[in-house]
Amino acid sequence: MNPRPAGDFFNFCYLLSVSILVCEESGDSLFLFPSSQLNSAASALLRTTAHTPSLLCPLSSARFVRLSLRHPPGTRPFSASACLCKKKQKSLWLQLAEGQTMEDGNIEAILAPLRQAVKEQGDLVRQMKQEGAPDVDVTKAVAELKARKRTLEAKELSLQPKDDIVDRTKMEDTLKRRFFYDQAFAIYGGVSGLYDFGPVGCALKNNILQVWRQHFIQEEQILEIDCTMLTPEPVLKTSGHVEKFADYMVKDVKNGECFRADHLLKAHLQKLISDKKCAAEKKAEMESVVTQLDNYSQQELADLFVKYSVKSPTTGNELTAPISFNLMFQTSIGPGGNMPGYLRPETAQGIFLNFKRLLEFNQGKLPFAAAQIGNSFRNEISPRSGLIRVREFTMAEIEHFVDPTEKVHPKFSSVADLNINLYSSKAQTSGQSAHVMRLGDAVEQGVINNSVLGYFIGRIYLYLTKVGIAKDKLRFRQHMDNEMAHYACDCWDAEAKTSYGWIEIVGCADRSCYDLQCHARATKVPLVAEKPLKEPKTVNVVQFEPNKGAIGKAYKKDAKLAMEYLAVCDECFITEQEQLLNENGEFTIETDGKTFKLTKDMVGVKRFQKTLHVEEVVPNVIEPSFGIGRIMYTIFEHTFHVREGDEQRTYFSFPATVAPYKCSVLPLSQNQEFVPFVKELSEAMTKNGVSHKVDDSSGSIGRRYARTDEIGVAFGITIDFDTVNKSPHTATLRDRDSMRQIRAEVSELPVVVRDLANGTLTWAEVESKYPIFEGQETSKKDTIEE
Repeated sequence: MNPRPAGDFFNFCYLLSVSILVCEESGDSLFLFPSSQLNSAASALLRTTAHTPSLLCPLSSARFVRLSLRHPPGTRPFSASACLCKKKQKSLWLQLAEGQTMEDGNIEAILAPLRQAVKEQGDLVRQMKQEGAPDVDVTKAVAELKARKRTLEAKELSLQPKDDIVDRTKMEDTLKRRFFYDQAFAIYGGVSGLYDFGPVGCALKNNILQVWRQHFIQEEQILEIDCTMLTPEPVLKTSGHVEKFADYMVKDVKNGECFRADHLLKAHLQKLISDKKCAAEKKAEMESVVTQLDNYSQQELADLFVKYSVKSPTTGNELTAPISFNLMFQTSIGPGGNMPGYLRPETAQGIFLNFKRLLEFNQGKLPFAAAQIGNSFRNEISPRSGLIRVREFTMAEIEHFVDPTEKVHPKFSSVADLNINLYSSKAQTSGQSAHVMRLGDAVEQGVINNSVLGYFIGRIYLYLTKVGIAKDKLRFRQHMDNEMAHYACDCWDAEAKTSYGWIEIVGCADRSCYDLQCHARATKVPLVAEKPLKEPKTVNVVQFEPNKGAIGKAYKKDAKLAMEYLAVCDECFITEQEQLLNENGEFTIETDGKTFKLTKDMVGVKRFQKTLHVEEVVPNVIEPSFGIGRIMYTIFEHTFHVREGDEQRTYFSFPATVAPYKCSVLPLSQNQEFVPFVKELSEAMTKNGVSHKVDDSSGSIGRRYARTDEIGVAFGITIDFDTVNKSPHTATLRDRDSMRQIRAEVSELPVVVRDLANGTLTWAEVESKYPIFEGQETSKKDTIEE
């Protein structure tokens, strides 16, 4: 490719650029592009010096430096060279960073090399897996793939128009001032990661949950249960939370203050990167570390803390080496302290443990679903980002139990025509963006594993858009192979675009039969469903064949525990342990707090056939898991607006179905003649189940409208002088978002508001039925909004 003269030279640079760094000191700009094109680029610059804008310096003053990018050996896609030159104007890159827009073609030109880098690394990872490369090399290559993917996504977000981002400071000021929520224990100084919801926030949260119940539990006929939050330790040992539910933490050696290791290292490196005196090579090295923080082991993190001399950000004291910290809140159940337990980290385990009772309630039939709404707890080391990362939070989870051989949902056709923004695993590893796809096509083409999972993705999409998530800021991202648990078949996250970037708000996973099998092994209670067969069939059976004498001799009275455990193991587990037995001559099991090492002389594996008339099925589980706090926060950002022409007037455009109050009642005057109408409307709306708020303060009507808009009240009824003086008695009904008003009889308005709030009536239909309000006829008082 040959660069073209003048302005096209910029497009050439952007097309090839890896990144552009701005060095503020001495006003230098640093442009990076593949060294294989450096000579032709320099030649182009020489040919076009007379036409080149003053942004570029004369070639005689340019200095060329080599910058090596960090990549695993053998996987470096390109080297990079840098042309450092004096600038007299802001670079195009800096203009972009300050919010100036570019055409889509130019943005894609900037992203092209990053997309290519992701694609090359994705291809390399696939090739290494196919060729059976060592696990350590595959892990390193996957880490590099993740890092490149994050770099691409960060660049995409940085190029978005700035007017697409909410004014978070102004929004959070409104949320705090109107007591949507606030930090818990504030008068004692507050505790990070814990929040109290005020009247408005509580009403909003309850409405979000009520819509969830109606949308899922009622419409899908899901069985709702409510389990205890205290969980005995053995349950969470079986689920893997005791061993694996952890983050790395460092401590101030003098005062004991704790920090999450990866967050602290990231903040420290970002501070160093922002230093004007930091060399370009050092910056590139530290940026590479930042992008790979999720992939470092405990020892690697410790080495990085030493290398970059990370100290406590509050005291400057030395820090301990990173240690693993379990994120569950531990406690003791009972006065003796003999039964360790935890506050549950998720609601799902209670549903799994009650599977047998739920199956009986459903008359032994599959498929069926159970759901639970409740609080969960995670002892976050460094809570941050408001409601996004907290220590106590509300979850709403569904466990849909289905025959693994019949993963076809009978109602999938009802969502098959939805067009949803999907970010598939293939797109991510190929450097592509998310794109809109018909849900039916996604299932047919195998992008989504099965129609049961596809059905729930469609239902999640409909729910989120119903409660106020913007369609154009919502996507479903598929987990890549290396992200999914070994037992999962497929997993998608509903992600919302916020001022914090893309955040996960709902997870939807096909967890296969892992959870039920784990609890069945631990408790020796078979968690299976029975399926009558139309005709008898012969099946292959795999069982452990224990040597009772050898096990009894080795473990005496505890031998019975081992024998019972081996009797309930499933084929998948038996096959895994058989492989260990063949490779190592032994394997280990754990039950009732005791560990048993079993050797070849103690246990073997028996395979035989038997005829079945009734088949036992271990159901697979499709699990949609909703973080209600994260959904609330996203709704806040997606519905927050500033009135055009008045920067001080802010409002939330909550959908009427979830608005904290559906309607306000505003008497224009405090005159006693208005009181009966206020009382009549309030009582009628209560009878119709319409939450409302009466504001009879002395402020002007415009100020009172502004107050109710600020907390997202969907509609407002104004009782004015025409209401009092004319018959039949009428009042005005105002729509919050458009600020338009109609006039209708007082007796009709509660039903109209109810239907608007329920979604059975639209504002456009109301305007077509009732006259538009333009002003009072019986008073000179001004009812125009200030």
